[in-house]
Amino acid sequence: MSEAVAGDVAGTVGERFRELYGADPEGVWAAPGRVNLIGEHTDYNDGFVMPFALPHTAVAAVSRRDDGILRLHSTDIGADPVELRVADLTPESDRSWTAYPSGVVWALREAGHELTGADIHLASTVPSGAGLSSSAALEVVVALALNDLHALGLRGWQLARLCQRAENVYVGAPVGIMDQTASACCEAGHALFLDTRDLSQRQIPFDLAAEGMRLLVVDTQVKHSHSEGEYGKRRAGCEKGAALLGVDALRDVPYADLDAALERLADDEEVLRLVRHVVTEDERVERVVSLLESGDTRAIGPVLVEGHTSLRDDFRVSCPELDLVVDTALASGALGARMTGGGFGGSAIVLAEESDVDAITKAVEESFAAAGHTAPRVFEAVPAAGARRVG
Repeated sequence: MSEAVAGDVAGTVGERFRELYGADPEGVWAAPGRVNLIGEHTDYNDGFVMPFALPHTAVAAVSRRDDGILRLHSTDIGADPVELRVADLTPESDRSWTAYPSGVVWALREAGHELTGADIHLASTVPSGAGLSSSAALEVVVALALNDLHALGLRGWQLARLCQRAENVYVGAPVGIMDQTASACCEAGHALFLDTRDLSQRQIPFDLAAEGMRLLVVDTQVKHSHSEGEYGKRRAGCEKGAALLGVDALRDVPYADLDAALERLADDEEVLRLVRHVVTEDERVERVVSLLESGDTRAIGPVLVEGHTSLRDDFRVSCPELDLVVDTALASGALGARMTGGGFGGSAIVLAEESDVDAITKAVEESFAAAGHTAPRVFEAVPAAGARRVG
């Protein structure tokens, strides 16, 4: 999002805040959704990921209150503001959209920060249910606003930890740390190489346009939810695999020792598949980092395809629509493609030469129409800035 566009959005959100609450907000903040270039289902296994921020953001206009009341409103929902008491916030008590911002308030208070209420108005351009971290963007924008307003002094990675706790405990979704960290810490023009064990970070330059390439996001319009049981089953299976192999997390299984590890899991085919995906996916992340740093960007295409095959066949979180995007794009000349996000729907990414983008987009759209699927939403992904104050 350019500074000019961000300013326009801040003005619009601030104006709506005044209409709702009768006063100017103390500030306006934005936090982006993300695309994960490579490294799927590795974050809750203490592994490596490589997301970058999207221009699509959740924007929040916020003011403090001193009466213990939390008022929440979203342009995207359109109802009247929801009023809650901060002292009454309880994990898993809320199954609506308000669980994400109220969960952040709960997590900050649980961490010892004295919050006495707030008025919050939200608007988001991050597609919901598309695997692009719309929920993390909501969490991070609220966390950053409250951090600034209360001068808490928390850094991006600390806000990400608190937001993850809000989603794990308050919302009840067993997500890893990647989405919140990407939203809080990414930099424009870069992908974030993140070690999810210690949260160490490296910003890797990622400017495809300068090399004549584009990265497309294809939102299949198939909605998913991380709090559904299938995600939790896979996380539990990974934890079982680590326990059977005697390691703290699957991150600790060396790629060079994978075959020996899989032999020890031969009696549990499901766990074996999960372990194989996580260990090979960590290796793929490191390979992509090496290729980007050496300037061999086009060579990441086949690595993306390897990742999709592993997610489809070993982790089994793809779906027919995601597979159709990948197969059609590759048949139409794409350099690489894979599903991105937790799976069971959501989006795929397609790496392509700039000259091939129109033909690939048309082929994907036509393949969806021929299969009777809802038309996909296709847009270019350009690495954008992480969470920040915009007004």
